Amino acid sequence: MTTILKKTNKIVKHAENLRRLVSQRSPWRQTTHLQRPVLYQSKIQRGQEGYGRPLEGSKTEQRGKDAHSHISREVTELCRVILESRESGDDGRPAVRFGTLFERYVTISNKLVGVLLRARKQGLVHFEGEMLWQGRDDGVIITLLE
Repeated sequence: MTTILKKTNKIVKHAENLRRLVSQRSPWRQTTHLQRPVLYQSKIQRGQEGYGRPLEGSKTEQRGKDAHSHISREVTELCRVILESRESGDDGRPAVRFGTLFERYVTISNKLVGVLLRARKQGLVHFEGEMLWQGRDDGVIITLLE
């Protein structure tokens, strides 16, 4: 019986030591504001300049810039495909039906609707409705504005 108690006590002490070590290294441990690392003391508050933006020169900022340039290239490619469709809308601007565009663009990218929404947000294209669905909205006309 004593060996079982000794082993149990040893396991309990080991668990307590592990818990103590983990809590010392954990960034979520509860500490006073004086014990927090500098990173937490310089946290930007809502309304301050730079709030909601990555730190300048960080990898996060670079990934954001890379993603922005990639999406810009996709929007440019979409506009080129619409121009090459050789159709024109009622006002003479380049236009294409969503079904036709979907067939042509699917070999370039599988994110057509997302790119269309981004292009509309930038004021480059116009189409009716909130969202376009393959099959249901194949007849919707997408007009190139710029």
